[in-house]
Amino acid sequence: MAAADVGPPDERWPDHLSGAPRAARGLTDVAVVIGEPVEHSLSPTIHNAAFEALGLDWAYFALAVPRGHADRAIDAMRALPFAGMSVTMPHKDAVAGLVDSCTPVAAKLGAVNCVFWRADELVGHNTDGAGLVDALRGDEGFDPDGRRAVVLGAGGAARAIVLALADAGCAEVTVVNRTASRAELTARLAGDRGRVGVEADVADADLVVNATSLGMGDGALPCDPDRLGPGQLVVDLVYDPPITPLVAAARDRGVVATNGLGMLIHQAAHAFRSWTGQDAPVAAMSAAASAELAARRRHA
Repeated sequence: MAAADVGPPDERWPDHLSGAPRAARGLTDVAVVIGEPVEHSLSPTIHNAAFEALGLDWAYFALAVPRGHADRAIDAMRALPFAGMSVTMPHKDAVAGLVDSCTPVAAKLGAVNCVFWRADELVGHNTDGAGLVDALRGDEGFDPDGRRAVVLGAGGAARAIVLALADAGCAEVTVVNRTASRAELTARLAGDRGRVGVEADVADADLVVNATSLGMGDGALPCDPDRLGPGQLVVDLVYDPPITPLVAAARDRGVVATNGLGMLIHQAAHAFRSWTGQDAPVAAMSAAASAELAARRRHA
């Protein structure tokens, strides 16, 4: 969708828009990420690197939107030259009820992390789960088909992952969470292959995914690492720090372990395709994200 020319560039973009690689021109297609907080989002770095790599006249900004005001952001997308939108916390659930329609995945999850245009309609999509599956297959050489997975956590990310792993052919998807009722609701997304489990189930899994926030700078572990062993793949969705306590503990035990940066890149690639109709330059996106994270650590 081509952006409309709605005024001089210096009058179009408020001060709380950030992340543009250059001044937007009159016909530049614009995409945004909305959230609160959003100032540390890697999405502008990732997407602007993709646009540059393909020579597309697009620009991507971070837009701070307070909780409870997602409706204003969607109204703005309809009125302003927003050709695409990423959605992060705390707006994913709200946006699902504000768009004109949702993809089947977003409808099942009741959560949207990507909005795109289909003719004159706004469509909500959720690319989180597909992003993880692509990262497993493309980055780790791990095919979920026929494998047993344990997902730690039952929040929004866990829900997307459970659904995606079931769709990718996992033989069993076990959800481990402190609140049994939330674990049950999440496990249902995997149909007859989903079940509620306990931490001890980690030992028998081919794939262990940490979808909790434990390990994000707090030194905590989401499970007993002594239950892990060679032959497993561990994915911690936390990507900053890059080597989380779980990743470090798993590697100490001879387990292949990685963080969540691959999922972040690949879910962004799905959004990129939905906006532009072109295959995403994943290598350029990954390199830009890694460089940005390294720069932040140097200046921390």
